[in-house]
Amino acid sequence: MANIRFQALKETFNRKPIKFKEKGKHSENFGKNVFNYTAMQQMMTKAAFKSVQDAITYGKKIDRTVADQVASAMKDWALSKGATHYTHWFQPLTGTTAEKHDAFFEPIANGAALEKFAGAQLVQQEPDASSFPNGGIRNTFEARGYTAWDPTSPAFIYGTTLCIPTIFVAYTGESLDYKTPLLKALQQVDTAATAVCNYFDKNVSKVISTLGWEQEYFLIDDAFAKSRPDILLTGRTLLGHAPAKGQQLDDHYFGSISDRVLSYMRELETECMYLGIPVKTRHNEVAPNQFELAPVFEETNLAVDHNSLLMDVMEKIARRHHFKLLLHEKPFKGINGSGKHNNWSLATNTGVNLLSPGGTPMQNLQFLTFFINTIKAVNDNEALLRSAIASAGNDHRLGANEAPPAIISVFIGSQLTKVLEALKNVSKGKLSPEEKTDLKLNVVGKIPDVLLDNTDRNRTSPFAFTGNKFEFRAVGSQANCANPMTVLNTVVAKQLFEFKKDVDALIAKDNLKKDEAVFNILREYIKASERILFEGNGYGEAWEKEAKKRGLSNNKTTPIALQAKISKEAIALFESMDIMTEVESRARYEIEIEEYMMRIQIEGRVLGDLARNHIVPVAVRYQSELIQNAIGLKELFGADYKTIAKEQLALIKAISDEITAVKSKSKAMLEARKKANKKQDPTKRAVAYCDTVKPYLDDIRSHCDMLEMMVDDEIWPLAKYREMLFTR
Repeated sequence: MANIRFQALKETFNRKPIKFKEKGKHSENFGKNVFNYTAMQQMMTKAAFKSVQDAITYGKKIDRTVADQVASAMKDWALSKGATHYTHWFQPLTGTTAEKHDAFFEPIANGAALEKFAGAQLVQQEPDASSFPNGGIRNTFEARGYTAWDPTSPAFIYGTTLCIPTIFVAYTGESLDYKTPLLKALQQVDTAATAVCNYFDKNVSKVISTLGWEQEYFLIDDAFAKSRPDILLTGRTLLGHAPAKGQQLDDHYFGSISDRVLSYMRELETECMYLGIPVKTRHNEVAPNQFELAPVFEETNLAVDHNSLLMDVMEKIARRHHFKLLLHEKPFKGINGSGKHNNWSLATNTGVNLLSPGGTPMQNLQFLTFFINTIKAVNDNEALLRSAIASAGNDHRLGANEAPPAIISVFIGSQLTKVLEALKNVSKGKLSPEEKTDLKLNVVGKIPDVLLDNTDRNRTSPFAFTGNKFEFRAVGSQANCANPMTVLNTVVAKQLFEFKKDVDALIAKDNLKKDEAVFNILREYIKASERILFEGNGYGEAWEKEAKKRGLSNNKTTPIALQAKISKEAIALFESMDIMTEVESRARYEIEIEEYMMRIQIEGRVLGDLARNHIVPVAVRYQSELIQNAIGLKELFGADYKTIAKEQLALIKAISDEITAVKSKSKAMLEARKKANKKQDPTKRAVAYCDTVKPYLDDIRSHCDMLEMMVDDEIWPLAKYREMLFTR
């Protein structure tokens, strides 16, 4: 194994940047491999084009005869781009994407063949539903499931395959993917937000949820990864002593990008342009060999698809550049992990960002309406939002003084806090002319000026307002954005429905004017949501105590956090909004709790193997060399050897102590796993892994890391932190 490490070092130091030359401007390449509006208009009949656009804009169904026309146009376009196969591209509950490729090729009579692709193949396919996570919805002998075309997300070509974004549902109708509930949530937020917008602008007929994600990631040389079974099997390092230099000098953040990494980034960006992923920003992140890229915001469904596609593209291009892409939330101990900030807002078909104030008091009142309703939605569903970002990997980040805490709170800045304080003091019922003037001109009217001086962000806040959007900062780097976006859009939609109901009732009951009713309801919402607003340091112990007093949840681990998904309130919420049935909600909980357990189980197995078969043998080997050295000194110096060999003898003893600890604790971890595995209830099994198995990972690691600092560097088998993080 030692040879593998030094061979990796040799390979890495001989690496040269792979030459990559962009072909044309990004603007010229953007969307070239996407069956987008322009391509559809060019390739389709007018009737087919109109039918697809109506499906995208208004959710109208596409007739089967029209589907044949669309399929024919899509096939001709794909063939002209060099495609040979097609696939229904979907997002099962594995956290990755799935695809089964079929050739356009089809034999016909007389030994000939044609390229065929009909509407039936476009609209629906039948993958094996029992082979994907389903939470008990499907039995293993019940294999049938269906993928169905999602026309709101355009087809694209990747390599030589036409990829058609689809949903994935069981034979009995339950959703088995991330996309189906997301689409339902987006439809509900459209309906709810449009109705509220009509208080302010009758021209609004559609509202879309927008998302701009920020993807953080690590790159290490793939030769190093090959010497690390923990990285290959778990995506993170389960052991490894901290290097003398980490991120403490802050010299990597926004630093000069190395030639080799830049070459990777350039090819990645070019591929993204062809696929219509509007990436715009790239930079070095805080930790060594950590980076970030971010796009221009898009409609949420498309943004989610693009991020899922991006993670796959990133990995494939990394391999071409001899990098190993690490998307795990915490691949290295002692330095910052990776997140995926979700920047969320709502926009109208009239081009208005509903979370950005306008130039008139009425537009600002509209802004405040959506701003305050979002805050109340988060306040009323903070535990559910925490559950949406829960995972084994993200547990390492949340509350670790590098990412937001596990306590969900909202940061809005001191200036907007003052605005809400003013609104909170609005008198109940009808407003006097003086109050209306004061509110509209002095409070609401000045919001754009207020926001000019309110641009700073609280990096310890998991949900922060950043001028024209909310940033959900607690999402993990390898997560599918659909999970938190489904929850966020659902709770906001539910809140907006409640708001309209409350306003209409107040207008009818107290004979108030519309703006008076809006002010009155917003005042009550501010009072009801004060506990969620926090402007201070989310890392401090004082906040934990304060949050507890406020009644906010502090669910630090995934098994605890996921309980919110199957609470009576959550199940009722998703059922009432027609997002998920109780069966679907419970199935997703079962899948996520089982995945958590399996990830800890795999990490335990890998660490046990590393400790017993890699670390201990090397430590014994080095200890044997020290013993031979001590024996030689005894023969040479006689009775004085104990004084002369004092340090060697102490090191021999210290290595023995660490070896004993590693072996005994590895055995204890194995017994803890066996005991946890006997628990039949998935929740109890996951809790047992969290409480009784997971602590051994850190304990065993600490002893292995001590051995790393004792054993001769020449024989240590695994690539070290200083090599992986500082070799580019």
